[in-house]
Amino acid sequence: MRSKLTLITALLATCFAFTIQTASAADPALAAGGDKVQITSITQSLPSLPQYTQVEMPIYKKVPAWSHGRVTFQPSTWAESSVNGSDILRLIREGQAEIGAAPFATVSGDLPFLEVVDLAGASPTIEMAHKITDAVIPQANKQLERFGVRIIGSYPFPANVLFCRQPVKNLEDLKARKVRTFGPSQNDLVSQLGAQSVSIGFPEVYPALSTGVADCAITAALSANAAKWPEVTRAMYDLPISWGTGGYFVNLRWWNGLKPEVRSFLEAVYAQITEQEWKLGADGTKAGIACNIGDAKGCHLGTLVTNNPMTVVEPSAEDKAKLQNILRTVIVPRWAKRCGSACSAAFNESVAPVVGFKI
Repeated sequence: MRSKLTLITALLATCFAFTIQTASAADPALAAGGDKVQITSITQSLPSLPQYTQVEMPIYKKVPAWSHGRVTFQPSTWAESSVNGSDILRLIREGQAEIGAAPFATVSGDLPFLEVVDLAGASPTIEMAHKITDAVIPQANKQLERFGVRIIGSYPFPANVLFCRQPVKNLEDLKARKVRTFGPSQNDLVSQLGAQSVSIGFPEVYPALSTGVADCAITAALSANAAKWPEVTRAMYDLPISWGTGGYFVNLRWWNGLKPEVRSFLEAVYAQITEQEWKLGADGTKAGIACNIGDAKGCHLGTLVTNNPMTVVEPSAEDKAKLQNILRTVIVPRWAKRCGSACSAAFNESVAPVVGFKI
């Protein structure tokens, strides 16, 4: 399993071997003089992920120059720090690191409300995902700050879509198929469609698809490209199900103890990181699909599939409406039941104005 994971992450690093450009006019700045601050951060699951290598690390390396040497980072990832993503909030709260990052769904066990950021079907576009995230963060911070943690930035992954061994024309075709999912709301979606959800670790999905243990699987198009899923699947159904949206979390006691100008500087740093991460998510979504269908012109981030390129199926208006109906009648109510009445009230305050309905 370790060798497969190493191969996948190496391919991911290759797929995203490009530079995120930032405008120097927008670069954060901190005046010389004053106390020096060294920050320990634990962000992203692996050191080869493009969110880390192409966005975070280039910015962290510029921070000393931007701050006249007053601020430096000691960056690390979950793998390098031997921690699980589900532990990030606890580690930050306890002060073992000043800043950490994890998908909201991964840490929702500590705060169930966070799952609402990325419910299956809630965000048909990355623009909608961004709006929901921005709407949820203030409400989430009201709850997180009681535990000594605050969100100071966010990031997505490319859109998670369906990959299947056999042709797929619409959501109805998923009936009775075994679909690899991750997360409660995806399970709710798949079961409502008459399919069977199966839980399989990402490194094992390729052999599961190859042998028929799974008929379909959900992941981002570029992740599937790097893991060579086009070798064992034929159809890609381009209906965004979720975005793997995550947050950057800070220890609140440490944060409040910083000089105001240092806090403002770090807010600007993470505003730039957030902006570039969302650009990466949008670009990666388009490029992943292009690579898998053999579109050389659009495949500028991944590996071009030239041997039996995949077929991409665009969702019909009927399927888009069906997904939204399942979101309203099944996914959101079941999430609210798992989360409790306080979550329903928070949903109606923060998310409902974006998605257009209340619980």
